[in-house]
Amino acid sequence: MDYKILVIDDEKMIVDMLKMTLEAKGYRVLTAMSGEKALTRLEESPDLILLDISMPGMDGLELCTLIRAHVSCPILFLTARVTEQDKIEGFLAGGDDYITKPFNREELLARIMAHLRREERKQTAGKLHFEGKLAIDYDNHMVFWDGAPLNFSNKEFEIIGFLSRNPGMVFSRETIYEKIWGLDGEGDSIVVKEHIRNIRNKLSVYTDIPYIETVWGIGYKWNR
Repeated sequence: MDYKILVIDDEKMIVDMLKMTLEAKGYRVLTAMSGEKALTRLEESPDLILLDISMPGMDGLELCTLIRAHVSCPILFLTARVTEQDKIEGFLAGGDDYITKPFNREELLARIMAHLRREERKQTAGKLHFEGKLAIDYDNHMVFWDGAPLNFSNKEFEIIGFLSRNPGMVFSRETIYEKIWGLDGEGDSIVVKEHIRNIRNKLSVYTDIPYIETVWGIGYKWNR
């Protein structure tokens, strides 16, 4: 498949390096050096976005928050920030993963490939799952409450899909990370914790039913 990757970074050297690296692997590369320019490139429907957090004007977090409700493709942050709080803010803005600068090119390519493969696997067996007013449409990657669609990010839905297909089974954060992100989850379980917190917050607007239960010291499970 001819994947399109949108690279958004205000440093021309990084943009040029990423463009060369990705094109060498057969990807089509779109580029933007500002948040404003990136908004115009979204019309070209990229399959994945590499987004620098620290940009003048509209920064990466602001841009991600602005476009996430309309863009379902994976968004990978490129950042020199390394604190846990910075990472959490990125996930809360709607990012799916992060790459810390300076980054290893092979790791970057592996993460890109893993996210794109996950996108391909969205087309799972056609099925609707109902639990009272909650409906999960696995084919169309959507969740409904009493017939109204709920706004979950790509990775939030994949967590819901994975847990709800395995009701009652307990999975560690590391296992969930590996299943959803397709990478070694060791050291990155904070990603799962924050995504599940987002899922719970969004569902709590409509119901107090604890669909995702924490099994202390072990992980999470979908309540039957």
